[in-house]
Amino acid sequence: MRIDRFDRAILDALQKDGASTSAALAEIVHLSPSQCARRRAALEAAGLIEGYSARLNARKLGFGLRAITRVTLRDHGQEQENTFARFVERHPQIRSAFSVSGDADYVLDIHVPDLEAFARFIHDELLPHPQVGQVRSEIVLRTLKERDALDLSLLEGKEAGSR
Repeated sequence: MRIDRFDRAILDALQKDGASTSAALAEIVHLSPSQCARRRAALEAAGLIEGYSARLNARKLGFGLRAITRVTLRDHGQEQENTFARFVERHPQIRSAFSVSGDADYVLDIHVPDLEAFARFIHDELLPHPQVGQVRSEIVLRTLKERDALDLSLLEGKEAGSR
């Protein structure tokens, strides 16, 4: 799907407020509400919008510890990767998981209430997993930058969705 400046403006606005109505979008992007509704539906159908959610403050909700954990598997192969992927999916304290290049196979973003909960997860769940060979963790002390929104201006002149 080729997107134009109106689509980018709609996407930018929705990143700031996913609950924006077509009327609110119309004021921002200078199109009619019906045009905004059609464009939004097309962006959703094309998979450029994957969903909508509220951003929650993890620390204020009681998730006082965040750790970045690097995991190296003992063995490599499709079955081992599938087994580890199922493990990751079953554990809600793993907020994000990435297969990466470098000295680790995976990087996990873990959110838990405190150090005791983190130690329990590492020692009782992650380390005993048969596919896990090595685990290295860093506790996040302070977040300098964290953005959920994509800077769509970086795509100027490029077609969205192209690989």
